[in-house]
Amino acid sequence: MILIVLISLLVVASIVLLIWALAGLHWEMPEEDRLYLDPLPRILRAIWPLVRFVSTYVGSRLPTPMLEGVYVRIARSGANYMLTAEEFCSVMLIGAVALGGLIYLGVRATGPTLTASFTAFGIVLGLVYPLMWLNKRYANRRKSILKELPIFLDYIVLGMEAGLNFTNAMAQTIEKGPTGALRQEFFLVLRDVRAGLNRSDALRRMDERLTIPEVSSFVSAIVQAEQVGASVGKVLRLQAERRRNERFQRAEKMAMEAPVKLLFPLVVFIFPTTFIVLAFPIVMMVSEQGLF
Repeated sequence: MILIVLISLLVVASIVLLIWALAGLHWEMPEEDRLYLDPLPRILRAIWPLVRFVSTYVGSRLPTPMLEGVYVRIARSGANYMLTAEEFCSVMLIGAVALGGLIYLGVRATGPTLTASFTAFGIVLGLVYPLMWLNKRYANRRKSILKELPIFLDYIVLGMEAGLNFTNAMAQTIEKGPTGALRQEFFLVLRDVRAGLNRSDALRRMDERLTIPEVSSFVSAIVQAEQVGASVGKVLRLQAERRRNERFQRAEKMAMEAPVKLLFPLVVFIFPTTFIVLAFPIVMMVSEQGLF
């Protein structure tokens, strides 16, 4: 009896010490100011205190090359003003542990072999899903940029033809242009220029963030025009016309691919249903006449 009481006291003391240690670690975490950061998705807002805790004590100790690679992917997707590389790696770790644990508890009764397999699948899915979300965000962002690029170039050309220089025309374009990813990128370019960075270097930084061939062509044309002393306005108009033609070609390509993409649902879903609807009355008539 005394042994059971001592074991119970030790367990309670261990739990209290663990809670006290975690609370102390939480109090030592630096405060976060998200006033100038992008809003978090609903799922991240629910677990954000845990993400910051893991990021502070685990994510910051990950290898530097790994964090640099993650940061490049975050910057390309436009989420670098939402969370850091350490926080993103923490989301991956939390997702792996949470999903693996839930699947383990759910299939534990089916046997040790299946439990191990499904748990491993849950861990891998928890690690991969944040990367899938990042890739989808980058794809949507890239599509938006390619769609808005000719419009922004036209706005800059109109500003320069009205007597503004390139920087002021870009500022007017940011103010009057449509909201989206490209507007944010031009705002970052304008901010770098106003901070003292060379305009060519600021444009190159945008090109490095996006890694989109069409943007690279636009940046290279502007930088080369400034180096040789050519008219930036004419170069911009040519770039806008080329980007517009490329957008029209992409639309034509998607229109030509539509029949091929419709072939699978037609063969698998629509044609069998149509045949069933047409054949049912015939089968019923034949069966009523007793032919089979």
